[in-house]
Amino acid sequence: MQKAVSITEQPVSVSVPVGYSFTLRCRAQGHTSLQYQWFCQYQSDCHLIPGATNQDLPIIAEQTQLYTCRVNDLHRNVVFSDWVKVEVHQCVARGVPPQLWRGEPVIVLNPSEQWVEVGQPLQLQCAAMGVPAPSYQWYRNGNLLEQQKRKKLRITRTKVSDSGTYLCCASNSHGERWTNAVDVHVGTCGSGKFFATDKIALLVGNNCYQHHPNLLAPVRDVFELSRLLEHLDFQVVSLLDLNKAEMATAVSGFLQLLGKGVYAIFYYAGHGYEHLGRNYMVPVDAPQPYAPENCISVQRILQKMQQRQTALNIILLDTCRKWYNPGCALSQVQPLEPWGNTVYGYSTSEDAEAYELQDGEFSSGIFMKYLKKHILQKKKVTHMLEDVLEDIGRDPLVTGKQVMEIKHTLKEARSLTDPICPSRAATEHRGHSQELPSRTVTFPCGLRVELRFLRLFSNLMFVCAKPQPPLAHITDPQLLLQLAGTDDVATQRESSLDHVETLLAFVYKREELDCVFQLCALQKIQTDVVLQLDLHYIQPSTKQKTCESLQTTLQKSLLRQFFSWRSDSQPDSQRAAACTGSVCLQDALTPSTDPKGQGSLSAGSGHSLPSSSPSNFSSEPEENDESDLGKLCLALLQAGPGQDRP
Repeated sequence: MQKAVSITEQPVSVSVPVGYSFTLRCRAQGHTSLQYQWFCQYQSDCHLIPGATNQDLPIIAEQTQLYTCRVNDLHRNVVFSDWVKVEVHQCVARGVPPQLWRGEPVIVLNPSEQWVEVGQPLQLQCAAMGVPAPSYQWYRNGNLLEQQKRKKLRITRTKVSDSGTYLCCASNSHGERWTNAVDVHVGTCGSGKFFATDKIALLVGNNCYQHHPNLLAPVRDVFELSRLLEHLDFQVVSLLDLNKAEMATAVSGFLQLLGKGVYAIFYYAGHGYEHLGRNYMVPVDAPQPYAPENCISVQRILQKMQQRQTALNIILLDTCRKWYNPGCALSQVQPLEPWGNTVYGYSTSEDAEAYELQDGEFSSGIFMKYLKKHILQKKKVTHMLEDVLEDIGRDPLVTGKQVMEIKHTLKEARSLTDPICPSRAATEHRGHSQELPSRTVTFPCGLRVELRFLRLFSNLMFVCAKPQPPLAHITDPQLLLQLAGTDDVATQRESSLDHVETLLAFVYKREELDCVFQLCALQKIQTDVVLQLDLHYIQPSTKQKTCESLQTTLQKSLLRQFFSWRSDSQPDSQRAAACTGSVCLQDALTPSTDPKGQGSLSAGSGHSLPSSSPSNFSSEPEENDESDLGKLCLALLQAGPGQDRP
C-alpha cells in the first residue's frame, strides 16, 4: 500500500568553510498538496526555523548544525526527512576551497605522526570539505581497514602490529582525495613523547679566504660541535674551507639525506652578513667586495629543508651580521611554510659582529664556548639556546659588543636528546657505515709498517705511518711519508692548516703521530694519490746507513666519498643509504681537556680585544642566487587531500 506522503529526494550532508552559501533540498510526493517545514538542532536544542517552509533551504554556513525537513499533507499525514549534518570549518587556508569549487573533496586536516606505548589508545584524525560531505576510509601499509570509516581512526588498546604507515581516502560523488601518509610507532622508541626518524647534521667552517682576512675559530668550533652531535647520535659531515660550488654540492647532498621526521642541523662558521633580514654565507673564493650572487643564501637552504618534511630544522650561524654593500639588490626568497619546526640560532644580533677568542694554541668563537656547555641538555632546543644566550650576555669580554639572537617557530618541545625511532629507510641508511681500513706494507728488510687514516673532518685526512715491533737486524728506523713525484695534490699539502695539526696532536696519542702526512680539500682531488714511504735505518753489522722506499696508492673514488656524500659505485637506490656512513668520523676521540691560557678577542674583520681570563672555544646565515643551488634535491611530494562523513 502506497504511503500517504513519501520522500523522493533526501537532503544531503555537506562539509563547507564558514561563510559558504549553499542550499539544502528536500522533495516529497503525496495524494494531496504538501507542506514543508525545516528544523535545526545545535548541540541539544532542536527548534523550528521560522519562515523555512519551502522545499529548498538556503543557508550561509556559520556553525555546525543538524537539519531535517517535516513534510505533511492536508490529512495530517507526516513524514520527516533524514537528519543531515552541515559541518562548518572555521579555519581553512587561503584559497581553500578553490574559486571554481564544484564540491569535490578538499583535505583541510591531515593526520600527524604518532608514537604510543603498547596498550595505550591511538587516535588519528583528518578532515575534508565536500558537497556532499565526503565519506572516509583508512588504510594501514596500503591495506584497507574495514572498521575505520570515520574522520577519526581510534584503536583502544594498541599492539606492536598496529605500527605502520596510515593514510585516509575521502570521497564523494565528485571524486576522491588522499591525506598525507603518516607513520605510527607503537612501543618501540622508549617513553619519550617526541622522537626523530633520523638525525643529520652538516657543519661548514670557512677559515682560509682568498680575498678576505683568515679566521682561526671555525676549525676548532666545527670539530667541537661534530663531537657533541655524534654523542647525541647525529650523523655528521664536517667540512672546512669550501668555495661556492663546493658549498652548493655539500648542501645538495645534505638535503638528499633529509626526510619525514628527521632532525636536521646546519651549522656555518666563517665570514657572513645580513641585509634586511636575509643572511648570506661567504665562500672562501668570494671576491672583494662580494655581492649576494657570490655567496650562499641561508634562507633558501632552510626552505629546502622544510620541504623534506623534517620534524626539526636548526640553523646555527656563527658569523657577523653587518652589511657593507647597500647598493646590491636582494634576491627573491619565498616565505617559509608555517610548519612550526624551525629554529634559528644567531651567534650575534642584527648589524653586529661575532667575536672569536684567540687562546694559546686554539681559537674558538664566543658562541661555541657556551653552546658546547649546554647542547647536551635534555630540554627543548629553544630553551637550551636561551641558556647559551644568557651565558654570552654575562661574559664581560663581549658585553656591549655581542649578544646572541634566537628566532623560532617551534611549536613542540623537541630536544636534541630525543631518541631515534628510525623508519625502515633510515635503518637501512645507518646500516651502510664504511670505515677506511688501515693497511700494512712490508719493506725488503722485513720491517712492517701500518698505515692508518685519521680523520678529524670529512674533507681532511691524515695518513699516519706506524712501524710494527722493530727487527733485530736493523737499528734506529726512521720513516718519512711524502707524495710520490710532482702531483697536483702537492698543493693540498701547501694549504694545510697548522692549527689542524695541533688539534690532531691534541686528540691522538703522541706515539701515533711520528710520521704523518695531511691531505686536505679532498673534494678537489681529481686523480689517485700516490704516497711514498721512505725507511732510513742502520745495519748493526756494518754500521751502514740504508734507505728503502715503498709506494702506496689512495684511490680518488675513496677519497672523494668523504666529501660527496655519494658512492658512485653503487646503484641509485643504494647511494643515499651509503653516503653518510662513509663520511662519519669514527676514529677521532673527544679531547679530555681544554687548552688553558690567556687570549685575545677578535671579530671576523680582525678587530681584537684584550682577554682577562682563560677561555675555551664560535658564525651566521641567509639568501642567494637560486641558480647555484638549482641542483638541490626536489622536496618530497605530499599526498593529496582527504575527508570524512558525519
